[in-house]
Amino acid sequence: MSYKVKIDNFEGPFDLLCYLIENAEMNIYDIQVSRITAQYLSYIEEMRMNDPAFGGEFMVLAASLIELKSKMLLPRAGTAANSTEDDPRSELVTKLILYRKFKTAAAFLLEREELASLLFEKPGEDLQPYTDEPDEYLRMEPERFARAFRAFLTGSRRMDEIKNLYARTGRRRETAETRMSFIKALFARKKVGKLRFWELLRRNGDRGDMVLTFVALLEMVRNKTVRAKQDGSFAEITVELCDAAERVE
Repeated sequence: MSYKVKIDNFEGPFDLLCYLIENAEMNIYDIQVSRITAQYLSYIEEMRMNDPAFGGEFMVLAASLIELKSKMLLPRAGTAANSTEDDPRSELVTKLILYRKFKTAAAFLLEREELASLLFEKPGEDLQPYTDEPDEYLRMEPERFARAFRAFLTGSRRMDEIKNLYARTGRRRETAETRMSFIKALFARKKVGKLRFWELLRRNGDRGDMVLTFVALLEMVRNKTVRAKQDGSFAEITVELCDAAERVE
C-alpha cells in the first residue's frame, strides 16, 4: 500500500528541494549542486533523528544529489556551445519544472473544489402534481400549422417596421422651443419684420410639422414676441415681429 510522506509542511523530496532552491534565491537553471546537496542532507539527517521511520523517498533523492554532485566535479568534454546539453543538472531541472507545474495545477484544482463545496443546487422537481391544469397538446394539420406560422412571421415583421418608423419619427421630433428659435432665426435671415404663416413651415414638412409650427407661433404670441393677424376665417395668417419693449421673454 502506497502512502504520502509529509514532514514539516513538505510533501515529498521535490517539495523540500524546491523550497531550498527558492530560499537560497538560486536560478533553477543554474543550481549550485554542492550547496543544495549539503543543505538537503543536513535537513533529512535532522528529520531522521527525530523520526527514524520517515519516508525513504527522501533518501533516494539524497543519493541522486550526491551522484550529481560527483558528476559536477568531473571535467566535461566539449566547447561552451554544447555545454548546456552536457550539463548533468538538466534532468533534475526538468523534473523540478514539471513538479512546479503539477503543484500549481493541484493548488488551483483544490481552490476550485473548495469554492464548489460552497455552492448548493436545488434538485429539479416535478411540479405537475401541484398544477390544476394538465398539459395541453396542440393537434393541427401540418399545412394549417405552416399557414399560422407564416401569418405570425408576417405580423411580426410588420410590427418591427412600425416600431422602426416610430423610432425614426421620434428621433426627428422637435420641441416647441426649437421651433420658436427657428422662427426667430428665419426673421433675422430674411431681414424683414413680417412673414406669412406658410413661410414659417419647413420644406417637405408633414402635418405634425405644421402643428408644431402653429403651437410655437401661439407661444410666441403669448410672450408678445410676434403678432399674428388673420382677416377672416380660413384667411391667410400674417406674422409680425413685436417691438423689443413689448416682448415678455
